[in-house]
Amino acid sequence: MAHGWARREDARLLTGHGRYVADIAVPGCLDAAFVRSSVAHGRLCGVDCAPARRIPGVRGAWAAADLPGLPPVPLTALAGMSSAEVVAGRVWPSLAVDRVRYAGEAVAVVVGEDRYRAEDGVAEIVVRTDPLPPAVSVAEALDGSVPLFEGLDNVVLERSVGVPIDEAVWGRAAVVVQARYRQQLLLPSPMECRAFLAVPEKDRLTVWCSHQAPYRLRRELAGALDLPVERIRVVTPDSGGAFGSKSATFPEYLTVAFLALTLGAPIRWIEDRAESLLAATRGRGQDQRVRLAADAEGLLLAYELRIDADVGAYPHIGAGLPMQTARMATGAYATPLVHATVRSVLTTTMPTYPYRGAGRPEAAFALERSMDVLADRLGMDPAELRRRNFIPPERFPYETPTGRRYDSGNYAGALDLALKTLDYDGWRAERVRRRASVTALPLGIGLSCYVERSGGEEGGLHEFGGVEACPDGTVIARCGTASSGQSHQTTFSALVAATLGLDSSRVRFAEGDTDELADGVGSYASRSAQVGGPALHRAATALIGLARERAARLWRLPVGEVAWSGGTLSSRADDAVALDLGELVRVTGSLRVDERFESGMAFPFGTHAAVVEVDPGLGTVRVLRLVAVDDCGVMLNPAAVEGQARGSIAQGIGQALYEGVPYDEAGVPLLPYGLLDYLLPTFAEMPPLEVRETSTPTPWTPLGAKGAGESGCIGTPAAIVNAVADALGVTDPDLLRMPLTPDVVWRAARAAAVGSEAGSTAGEGP
Repeated sequence: MAHGWARREDARLLTGHGRYVADIAVPGCLDAAFVRSSVAHGRLCGVDCAPARRIPGVRGAWAAADLPGLPPVPLTALAGMSSAEVVAGRVWPSLAVDRVRYAGEAVAVVVGEDRYRAEDGVAEIVVRTDPLPPAVSVAEALDGSVPLFEGLDNVVLERSVGVPIDEAVWGRAAVVVQARYRQQLLLPSPMECRAFLAVPEKDRLTVWCSHQAPYRLRRELAGALDLPVERIRVVTPDSGGAFGSKSATFPEYLTVAFLALTLGAPIRWIEDRAESLLAATRGRGQDQRVRLAADAEGLLLAYELRIDADVGAYPHIGAGLPMQTARMATGAYATPLVHATVRSVLTTTMPTYPYRGAGRPEAAFALERSMDVLADRLGMDPAELRRRNFIPPERFPYETPTGRRYDSGNYAGALDLALKTLDYDGWRAERVRRRASVTALPLGIGLSCYVERSGGEEGGLHEFGGVEACPDGTVIARCGTASSGQSHQTTFSALVAATLGLDSSRVRFAEGDTDELADGVGSYASRSAQVGGPALHRAATALIGLARERAARLWRLPVGEVAWSGGTLSSRADDAVALDLGELVRVTGSLRVDERFESGMAFPFGTHAAVVEVDPGLGTVRVLRLVAVDDCGVMLNPAAVEGQARGSIAQGIGQALYEGVPYDEAGVPLLPYGLLDYLLPTFAEMPPLEVRETSTPTPWTPLGAKGAGESGCIGTPAAIVNAVADALGVTDPDLLRMPLTPDVVWRAARAAAVGSEAGSTAGEGP
C-alpha cells in the first residue's frame, strides 16, 4: 500500500475539533478530585472529610469507611499464571483502608459542582498517617525489613524459563561476561492524562474513557460493580496517547463509577499533570544480572539472565510483565543454552504497568550491552560478533530455548542495511582519527539488534472486525481495537476500501465503542495491524461473497455467474444486469458481516545504530547520527509506521539519556516542578535520524503484517549506551547506568581514565 495516504484524523485533530473525554458535554455533570497520600508508606489513622462537605458547591466527600461496598481494583488476568496466586491476600483498595503503600495513593474523593469546588474540598480534608519506613528499591524490599503486607513476603512471583545451565559450561568458555544492569522507572507521559466519565442512563451506565481496551474495561467494571455486562457501555473517544498507561481499570475509575451509580448523577475525573507525575503508571523497573559465555571464535555458548523486578505497591498486571523479558532473553541469536529467572517484588511506589515495549526493551538492553562487552573482551568487531551468532533465515520458524516460536526473520539483512546507511566504516575511521588527536572529543559507535514479540499472548491473539454495507452505497468498518494515535481511521478505512475495490472516502471506520461490535480486544502489544487488520480483511472478503450470493438469488443465477468489481455486482453473461452495493441493500435488506480472526505471535526485529560525541570533562553526550532499520513484515501504511518509529525512538532516547523517576529519602517522587524535573526529550534533542526498513512477512496472517510502533524503545537505548561506552573506553558495564546524565558520564569517564592509566603502568618496576 502506498505512502500517499493523507491522515483522515488530522483535519479534525489539528483544527481543535477533536473530541476527548474532557470535551463530552453532559447536563448536570459533577467533577471528582482525589485526596492523595503525601507519604510513601504508613498506617492510615484517620481521614476527616467533614470540613470538605461544608464547602459551597461540594456535593459530597468520602473516605473508604464512608463507602461500604466500594469494590477493590480487579487484577487483570496474567498470561500463563493464576491471578489469585499473585494477589494472595494483597488486595488493592480503590481508596486506602488501613495503610497507604505509595505516595499518591488515593485516600479520599470529593465530588463538586465543578473541578474548582472539588479541589477546594480536597484542600480541607485532614489525613492522619503514622509513617512507616519506605522500600523504594528492590534491594530494600528484598531485605525483609519493610513488609508491605503483614505476614506476607514482598516477592509475589517467582518463575523461570529455559533450563538451568551447568557450571561446567561457564568453566569451559573462553570468555564469560558478567554484568549488572538497572532499568530505571519511567513515566509513559502521554499528552492527555487519564480521563474517565461515568453517566447513569436509566438501567445502563455509559462510560467515556481514554482507554486502550474498552471491552476489557467493560468486563472489569461489570464484575466489580456486580452488573451484567450488557448494562455497561464503554466509549473511547479521541485519545491523546497511551503507550500502555491506559490499559487497566484504575482505582479512580471504580470510585467514580461507584459514586455515579450511588448518586444517580454523571461524574467526571480528569487527571492533571501533577497527579499523573505522582500517581499514574510507571514502566520498566528491573535490576538485572547477566552471564554470557562464548568460545574463542565468538560463538555464543550460554546466556543467563536473572531479573528482580520492581512492580510497585500492589501486584497487578505489572507482576507478570518481567516474564516478557525472560521469554525474549534469546534475542536474535542462536544461543544453545538460555536460562532466565524472574522475581517480581513489591515496593512502595505506584504499581508498574506496561510501557511501550513492555518487557522487550529490558531484554534487548541486557543482551545487547553484554554483546558489546563480549566483543571488547574478544577483540572483535561488534557487528561481526552479532553476524556470526544470528539465527539464520533457513531455521525459521525457530524454537527458542525460552519457549518462543519465532515466525520469520532475516537479522543479517537488517544489520547490513543499518551499517550501510550509517556509513559504519566511515565513522570507524573518524573514531580512529579522533583517538589519535589530543584536542578532539571522543567519538563512539553503538549497535543494538533486537527481536520483539507482537500481537499478544496465547488467549489474546484474536480480534473482531465487521463490515456493513449501507443503503447510500457507503460502508461501515468496525473493529475491536481502540486507537490512541496510531492512524487507525486512515489505515483500516483504506484496507477495507482496497479489499472491496472502493474509494476510501466511501468507508467510515468505527472503533472504541462496545455498542458497535459484540466483542473486541483492544490496542496494545503492537497488535492492531497484525490481528485487527486481518479481521477486517476477512470481514470485507466475506461481505463480497455474501453480496454475490444475494445478487445470484435476486437474478436467479448461479453464484459463479455473478461478478464483483469496485462495489458493483453484475452478471458475467449480461453486463446490463447490474446494481451497486447500495442498491443491493435497498432491495434485499441489511448486509453486514462480523468476523473473528486469530493470529499466531509475530516477532518483528531490526538493528539500531548510534554515533555519539562525548565531552568527558562536562559529561555531556551529543548524538551525532542515529539509524533505525526495522522489519515489521508487510507495512499496511508505511507513513504511519515511520511516524510510530520516530516517536518510539524519541522515547528510547529519553530512557537512555534523560528520563527517570527520582525519590527522596522518604520515598516520595522528587518532581515538584513537573516536567521541568522529569526530562522528556524535545524536538531540540532529536539527532539526525534515518529510518529504514526491511520486509520479512509473517506466515501467520494473510496480510503478512507484524506489529509496529515499539521498535525505538527496544532498539535505541542499548545502541546509545553502547556508543557512549565505546567513546569513553568503558569496559565495566556497571559504570554506565541509565539515564546517562552528565554526572553519570563524568564519573564513568574518570573511572575509565583511571583504569586506563593503571593498565598502562601495570608490571612496571621501580
